[in-house]
Amino acid sequence: MKFSDDFFKKVEKKTNVNKDTILSLAKKIQNQDMQNEDNLRDLISEISGIAGKKITKEKEDKIVGAIKNNKVPTDFSKFVK
Repeated sequence: MKFSDDFFKKVEKKTNVNKDTILSLAKKIQNQDMQNEDNLRDLISEISGIAGKKITKEKEDKIVGAIKNNKVPTDFSKFVK
């Protein structure tokens, strides 16, 4: 999937996370087992830190469950308008 610079500008505007950081995270995700709970929790922690958002244990558990059960949407463009 290829994203345009416009997509990254919209994401950055909404999240204050720049394109290079997003691409770095994407590369990291590609090289990890996303069914491994420890990897998921580390990634969630890293992303919440980058975004400057605290995440509760309950919400982290829900995110881990959603990822492990393939309940995550794949069309990210509809989230950034």
